[in-house]
Amino acid sequence: MMSLLKVIFGDINAKEVKKLEKTVDQIEALEGKYSAMSDQELQGMTALLKERLFKGETLDDILPDAFATAREAGKRVLGMRAYRVQLMGGIVLHQGRIAEMKTGEGKTLVATLPAYLNALSGDGVHIVTVNDYLASRDKEWMGKIHEFLGLKVGCVVHGVEGEDRKNAYLSDITYGTNNEFGFDYLRDNMVMRQERLVQRPLNFAIVDEVDSILVDEARTPLIISGESAKSTDLYRVANMFAKTLKNEEDFKIDEKAKTITLTDGVVQDKFGSVEEGSENRNGVKKAETYFGITNLSDPENLEFSHHINQAIRANYLMKRDVDYIVKDGEVIIVDEFTGRLMYGRRYSNGLHQAIEAKENIEVRKESQTLATITLQNYFRMYKKLAGMTGTAKTEEEEFRHIYNMDVVMVPTNRPIARLDMEDGIYKNLQGKFNAVLNDIETRHATGQPILVGTISIETSEFLSTLLKKKGIKHEVLNAKQHDREAEIVAQAGRFGAVTIATNMAGRGTDIVLGGNPEFLAKRDMLKKGYDEALVLAAASPIVGDEPEVQEAKKVYDELYHSHKVVNDAEAEQVKAAGGLHIIGTERHESRRIDNQLRGRAGRQGDPGSTQFYISFEDDLMRLFVSERAKSIVDTLGFEEDMQLENKLLTKSIENAQKKVEGRNFGIRKHVLQYDDVMNMQREIIYGQRNKVLHGEDLRDNVMNMIEKVIERTIPMFTEGYKYPEEWDLEGLFNHLHPLFLPLGSVQIDRVEDLTKESLKEIILAKAKEIYAIKEEEIEIERMREVERAILLRVVDLHWIDHIDAMDDLKQGIGLRAIGQQDPVIAYKMEGFEMFDEMIANIQEETVKALFHATIQTETERKVVAKITNTSGTGDGTSTKKPVKVDKKVGRNDPCPCGSGKKYKKCHGASYDGE
Repeated sequence: MMSLLKVIFGDINAKEVKKLEKTVDQIEALEGKYSAMSDQELQGMTALLKERLFKGETLDDILPDAFATAREAGKRVLGMRAYRVQLMGGIVLHQGRIAEMKTGEGKTLVATLPAYLNALSGDGVHIVTVNDYLASRDKEWMGKIHEFLGLKVGCVVHGVEGEDRKNAYLSDITYGTNNEFGFDYLRDNMVMRQERLVQRPLNFAIVDEVDSILVDEARTPLIISGESAKSTDLYRVANMFAKTLKNEEDFKIDEKAKTITLTDGVVQDKFGSVEEGSENRNGVKKAETYFGITNLSDPENLEFSHHINQAIRANYLMKRDVDYIVKDGEVIIVDEFTGRLMYGRRYSNGLHQAIEAKENIEVRKESQTLATITLQNYFRMYKKLAGMTGTAKTEEEEFRHIYNMDVVMVPTNRPIARLDMEDGIYKNLQGKFNAVLNDIETRHATGQPILVGTISIETSEFLSTLLKKKGIKHEVLNAKQHDREAEIVAQAGRFGAVTIATNMAGRGTDIVLGGNPEFLAKRDMLKKGYDEALVLAAASPIVGDEPEVQEAKKVYDELYHSHKVVNDAEAEQVKAAGGLHIIGTERHESRRIDNQLRGRAGRQGDPGSTQFYISFEDDLMRLFVSERAKSIVDTLGFEEDMQLENKLLTKSIENAQKKVEGRNFGIRKHVLQYDDVMNMQREIIYGQRNKVLHGEDLRDNVMNMIEKVIERTIPMFTEGYKYPEEWDLEGLFNHLHPLFLPLGSVQIDRVEDLTKESLKEIILAKAKEIYAIKEEEIEIERMREVERAILLRVVDLHWIDHIDAMDDLKQGIGLRAIGQQDPVIAYKMEGFEMFDEMIANIQEETVKALFHATIQTETERKVVAKITNTSGTGDGTSTKKPVKVDKKVGRNDPCPCGSGKKYKKCHGASYDGE
């Protein structure tokens, strides 16, 4: 299909590149002019370009001059001159698109060009990286270009707090991680005073490793939570029960869907005959006996059912050292895409606690969600969004559909010299690993550096054991060697190096053939006892006047040049041996992750080669490759050590990957469909909070709330009656009395002349009269602050309850599909009904509190729940000790007094401010 489109329309990407070439020519033509400028003249360009914008020119108008300015600054400050292809990538980013640029093409420098241009508007630019280390490194490194040109550069990473954090956001360009930016947005919508806000309106974001952040991590929402009051004992009991169960007999696992279900007894065929032995397969019956309950399906036993399911998942689906590791008495999730440890993140819905019980460590309490957002909806709030990565084309449909961004493949600076070999396909794991071992042994003997990519810690350690037996010296890079990551990657291109790595996405360090002299020089300085900050300053091309830094710079230069001589000579040896060789031990479920591993070889025109080894016992092949393809192997009777070559097999593997990619896209789309409902509601609530925080006069809002309360109440006492004389006016006034209407304050002379509208106007006029007296009593200015304090508290309390209620709705809504109802549509409809009810409750409670306010009423804005944890994606998020948050009784919950009534109809009827 794609080939046919190319024939009809030509190569669309080539046309896009041709358009970019014209703008690049304009920038190149300015190089002579800008290189002739003095430093002062070049720095003066920032003010001149800002003035041109102020006079009405657009960012597109000043692009050639801005890019030429930033490029010249890069040459002077860092000794780095952007190539034509880097200018091209910068233009793509400025246009709000995704630049696909191969590994080693200098994406970090590319981002400085559109960042400088867009920062001239004064609205701020965010550069988003995958971890704190890269954010800090790029701010210190690339930030020097912008600081030289007179712009402020900030960095938001874990540990930067208070005014420093706020100032980082007030900078022209701010570096940080997706987590930090997202959580700050949520925290800003929980603060009680305007001065505690840290972010400005979201203007322009450049996302590094855009596929990792906006695709891989988009399945996991960002969540800020407080501690729940639920007991943790049930997790341990459920875990003990789960360990007594047998697979197939007591429960069944669906590996594709990653679900587990308890068996429920006798199985009959379509003729009604009982399947032999099935009466013994009854996990449900065992559960009921173990927990002493009569019916596990009864709604009041949902808690038992939930804990049992999570305990079984923890014991039979979640694998230690694959999905998580246990370190210092904590269960730490391993990111399935990058192999990184995801500190601070916990599995939701009680699964994390179930794993803690399984591993026999302290079970921490579940959390109450205080605020949440998906990364998709967070990043879609930016006025303009752009991204860069080495691999995005395979996910272009998703980027278009969700973020309205297309992908432009930017040509490489030098032609790719890498050799990508056909996959080696084997009958079983034994045959595959024999071939991998043989390949490593043969190439290692020639001194060719080898990088072996695995998709799990387990496989890494298995391979490591095999290599040790063969006496082959090697390094292992996975979540367990997280701290040595930069060192291992930096030296993976040395002569004779063998490196085993679990997923190579977003590592942030290039593999340089012959070794990385910069890294070695820094390492030597640290060994000599130099402080890390001083080493970074010494490694920078620009050195200040401080004698200490200048002295360290001399040491650094000396070490760098001595290592460079050795590394350059070694690089020639490595090139002669064939460059870096990549071995993939199995295909990942995403073609993009495979491409990331391939992209580690052949950097900047270097020689290199890649090959994947696959067996029919790999998970991807076992679960997703067609039976027809598998039958070929059995029919032809291949031996385990024979390499299979068949176009149908190769096509089957690619189709399997496409199938899984499509399924994962569906999951992310599904998450977004649900969050879109919450997002509309979130915008309304956060918009209301912002009005309060920015000191807006809320009197008109209060009057509107009173009117809405009256409008909702009147039909309750008038509907179904033909004449006004029949209306239950006494009941109406009694109902409004606890809210705002003193008994006997409204007198109706001619009831027969009443209409619903005139009745509303009479009650509203009386309410306004009473409110005006209240304002005089409390004083108008103080009353405005009372309104803000009460509204903030009521909104926050109800919003937190609503998040939990919506989450509960989402958990159970899937069952609607059984009744031929679309769960997403059901969620939207019921979600909006719940939201309307919440808004009504907020209005009612706020009105009641305000009419019962006194001169003694506190105007201090109190936080309704304390943040105990933030969880989401990536690392750099700390886990703090939980702080207890008392569980609030919901308005529709049974009253704790035991009356059997709803709380709002019992003790909740008298508001504590009354």
